[in-house]
Amino acid sequence: MNALPFHVVTLTHPGWEEALACAKRLPGDALPELRLDLFPEADPEALVDALRRRCLVTCRRVSEGGRWPDEDPEGRLTHLAKAVKGRPAWLDLEWDLPVPEEIQAARTHVRLLRSIHVPPGVFDLEARLQRLPEGEAFKWVGWADRLEDNARLRPALAWARDRGLALSAFLMGPKGIPSRALQGAWGGAFTYAAPDDGPAAAPGQLPLATLQAWRCARLHPGHGLCGVIGDPVLHSRGPAFHNPRFQRAFKDLLYLPLACGEAGEAVAALEALGVLGLSITAPLKLDLPQALGLEGPLNTLWRRAPGDPWQGANTDAEAFGQALSSLVPGPVLLLGAGGVARTSRASLEAAGRPVLQVSRQRPVTPGEVAAFGPVGLVQATSLGMAPEDPAPFGDLLEAARPSARWAVEWIYKEDTAFALWAREAGLALVEGSALFEAQAEAQSRRFIEGCGGAL
Repeated sequence: MNALPFHVVTLTHPGWEEALACAKRLPGDALPELRLDLFPEADPEALVDALRRRCLVTCRRVSEGGRWPDEDPEGRLTHLAKAVKGRPAWLDLEWDLPVPEEIQAARTHVRLLRSIHVPPGVFDLEARLQRLPEGEAFKWVGWADRLEDNARLRPALAWARDRGLALSAFLMGPKGIPSRALQGAWGGAFTYAAPDDGPAAAPGQLPLATLQAWRCARLHPGHGLCGVIGDPVLHSRGPAFHNPRFQRAFKDLLYLPLACGEAGEAVAALEALGVLGLSITAPLKLDLPQALGLEGPLNTLWRRAPGDPWQGANTDAEAFGQALSSLVPGPVLLLGAGGVARTSRASLEAAGRPVLQVSRQRPVTPGEVAAFGPVGLVQATSLGMAPEDPAPFGDLLEAARPSARWAVEWIYKEDTAFALWAREAGLALVEGSALFEAQAEAQSRRFIEGCGGAL
């Protein structure tokens, strides 16, 4: 019987034909997880046969994020026993359950994965490893309340690796993504992935293509951790931008989204996880550097090794300054009051351009905008992050239209309402994607040259 591959891909598709097609496309290092609770009307043995036995069979209870009623434990075990008749390669049975006779009789050809999903606030991994149930592989799943919770898994995973124990231990939720991606580096034997053409089975589960692009199966204890920190960050293009550059430079670094919106929590996580390089986004561009004793706003931090002093830069300012140098000079209407707006204002003033800044806390009238006669508009608010967001200060934009010649959009999503308005007005537009590329390239250089050491 084969060992459990590194990637376990949960078949979450709405229909069996889609799930089966996905399973047939999976590479050799990815095993399909057949969730019987997602296909309750189908014959379990027939499903296993369709997968040619190459699967991990699970029937997840509602209390563990599945769909099988908790009130029907006998029916669930009966359903699993039917699947065993198809001789699957692996079967998932909860950690605390005794092995039923029907399943015990199949142990010559079916391997057992023993799993436990603990409630939020419970962290009993080390204790459970001291009293392992019968099985060939083990899975412990908790919940990440804080970003630094991920680091609590590392000692147990290293312990299991040193003893040849096939263990996966990770945390659910957006803040648990580091534990999923870093399983291989920390000693985990396998990790779970969502299908590339289906929804995630649990909060924080990443698509298989993402884990493969990040080369998570190849990570080793010497890899260093970088990431983008803020809230929200799961939409960030940073991982897709930086990881290929690290790989091409033969740099043992991994760049992840680090979901956190509070500076104190961020500082604790940086030290607990040994983060070496950091892209800072809202709402932390001012608060996090200050908490680390640095003067902000900064969007980039790096250090050679954990415990070393942080170095900081504002590559947003560098990118904006480059864009500004090719734009028609004259007065500028600046929309927003956060860290990006502060960076923009400093760059504009350094270039000798008059600035009229507007925000909810600093309102101005359309008449004031018209009298100011801006040739440029800089959109530095958070509006545009969501598809339904309108353009900010619509009445002020219309007041600026007669004199305006160019516009800058900081949000790097395509076709924000502001970008659409600027195009319709015939303005030369610096898109957020262009600013992102320029500032991220400057970040990558600093990470590659300045970060080293181990996780």
